[in-house]
Amino acid sequence: MNGVIVAVDGGGSKTDAVALTIDGDLIAHARAAGSSPHFEGLGEAVAVVDELVRAVAGEQPVAHAGLYISGLDLPVEVEQYAAAISGFAWARPSVVVANDLYAVLRAGTDEPDAVAIVCGTGVNAVGVRADGAEVRFPSLGALSGDWGGGSGIGEQVLWHAARDVDGRGPHTVLTAALLEQLGAVSVPALIEDLHFGRRDSSDLISLVPTVFDAARAGDDVATGLVDRQADEIVAFARACVTRLGLAERAIPIVLGGGIVRSGDERLIGGIASGLVVAAPRARIELLDAAPIVGAALLALERAGASVDALDRARDGVMRATRGRIPATVGSAE
Repeated sequence: MNGVIVAVDGGGSKTDAVALTIDGDLIAHARAAGSSPHFEGLGEAVAVVDELVRAVAGEQPVAHAGLYISGLDLPVEVEQYAAAISGFAWARPSVVVANDLYAVLRAGTDEPDAVAIVCGTGVNAVGVRADGAEVRFPSLGALSGDWGGGSGIGEQVLWHAARDVDGRGPHTVLTAALLEQLGAVSVPALIEDLHFGRRDSSDLISLVPTVFDAARAGDDVATGLVDRQADEIVAFARACVTRLGLAERAIPIVLGGGIVRSGDERLIGGIASGLVVAAPRARIELLDAAPIVGAALLALERAGASVDALDRARDGVMRATRGRIPATVGSAE
């Protein structure tokens, strides 16, 4: 094959890219800031990916590029993204544009019947069946019935803190923790700063570890938020397996994203308990590989790589994303 295979996993907080040979040898790995069009806007998101693709490919032509990007949840969003990259030379020979959920799914399993759920900045899921049937969700936040992830949990911390200080709700240790962590003088002042745009609501995402700590210490509000997150993840799984007719099948439920990777016992325990009812034969697969591993495997498979090449690529990309080789572009976690 004339050229390299490039794979990209574009998330809300970081973007990974790799270049490989058709034999699965890793040529380069690079990391940059997030590239979700939902958060960055389409133009800036595409610019991040363009820079990374050119960085990992170097002087070599790109024979195929597989781009798996957070925020491409609706068909029209995939079409708009594909149109936005169509002018780049590396996108002309062969390119696949899809949601990053498929990279998470492939990183966790190669089984034809499976579900993947990502809980990071937000929450989303995909279910697939061997005959090609799929279950997807719009993932538009409250508009489409979604809740959770760092953004959802962070907003709820502020919601409960507001009700704590004005007497409408119960006291919670999260109120003081919120002020200390974000360096705010008071809850009303923080609300005002957010309302007038002097602070960004994305600051609230950093509060998730504080919620886990407070829950372990017995705070009722915090435990309620952790339990609610577990219930939401189970709801995604239940919807996928029910709509695909897989509820009684022994399938993998791949769980990825920063919140799940925290390994919080209450969260994981709640998910496991819920799945016993929703999909009693299913098994949880906690993703231990970065989604870029799945993106690389998908790109190589599309290019016609061998099984040996896929195994070689998995090992190489996993080593790269665990920090054992330097990135070629400055990283941003």
